Amino acid sequence: MTVAVKALFFDVFGTLVDWRGSIAREARAVLEPRGHAIDWLAFADAWRGEYQGAMEEVRAGRKPFCKLDVLHRRNLDRILPRFDAEDVGEDDRRHLNLAWHRLDAWPDVSPALARLRRQYLVAPVSNGNVSLMVDLARRNSFTWDAILGAEFSGDYKPKLAVYRDAAEAFDLTPGHCLMVAAHSDDLAAAAAAGLRTAHVARPDEKGKGRGETAPEIDVDFAAMDLRDLAEKLSV
Repeated sequence: MTVAVKALFFDVFGTLVDWRGSIAREARAVLEPRGHAIDWLAFADAWRGEYQGAMEEVRAGRKPFCKLDVLHRRNLDRILPRFDAEDVGEDDRRHLNLAWHRLDAWPDVSPALARLRRQYLVAPVSNGNVSLMVDLARRNSFTWDAILGAEFSGDYKPKLAVYRDAAEAFDLTPGHCLMVAAHSDDLAAAAAAGLRTAHVARPDEKGKGRGETAPEIDVDFAAMDLRDLAEKLSV
């Protein structure tokens, strides 16, 4: 018999917030007044493109755990020369690095998250650090019951301990928890950790038609967006 879901855990980047459009906007706001004219979406893609490699250094034990803000800054310093922007000063680099704290939610997210919280415990299980999650929550009117994920566990998804630690934080078995994400690899890891899974389509996450329109693995729920997931969960 399937156990009842009691908690929903959410991936954040791409699933709840539009990192690509937001980073392009923030990069333009910082760099254009300094005389830089670049492909802002390409800049966002390049910055995000360094994400997994930087975390793998930590996951593989080659570097000690640090907050995602630290990795984002290392990655920013790495990509600026590619866009002939190595002259960007320290104050601007520091402000631009915090662009990840100023991402905008997809339109369906805030109202649907409020609906879901009426019936379930809700928390991000993200690779973002706590201060980043707090800033995104305040910006986009997300209300969480806890902030879990990488900084809580001291490691990065898709390490299985990150998902299991989240369940344990609520004194729940993994089977009582539903991982919600727009990325099949995230959901595959969550399932391997014993969690139930829900895929939310974000077909334009990485550009027009460059996101997942449907899960690439078997999941418990497949939804068009977060509103649709709320309907499927009868909230």
